[in-house]
Amino acid sequence: MKNTEKKWEPLFTLTKKDFEMQTFRSGGKGGQHQNKIESGVRLIHRASGAVGESRSDKSQHRNKGLALQRLAVSGKFKAWVNRIAYEITSGKTIEQRVEEAIQPKNLRVEIQDENGNWKEEKT
Repeated sequence: MKNTEKKWEPLFTLTKKDFEMQTFRSGGKGGQHQNKIESGVRLIHRASGAVGESRSDKSQHRNKGLALQRLAVSGKFKAWVNRIAYEITSGKTIEQRVEEAIQPKNLRVEIQDENGNWKEEKT
């Protein structure tokens, strides 16, 4: 029996180059360890400006994972992903789509006369 299931392929990928990583001293619970080790992590996705940050763990490695999770669920990052996915699948940028939508043939202009009635203006 032949497997007719489609293989999943990513629409696009991100790499370390797409992010800026900043480390800092966390402070707070953890005592001297957190006060002298830069275990806090802030990840910034350059293209979208989305930020994920974590300082909750003593381990920089675990904080990096948490920061990435927080960045991935942020509204700013999700909006960027949706925009890129739309552009890839449609072959058009959002700006091109808006430009198409505001063509005169797609618009209806109405003006209000002296009696307060709205009438379509012929262009």
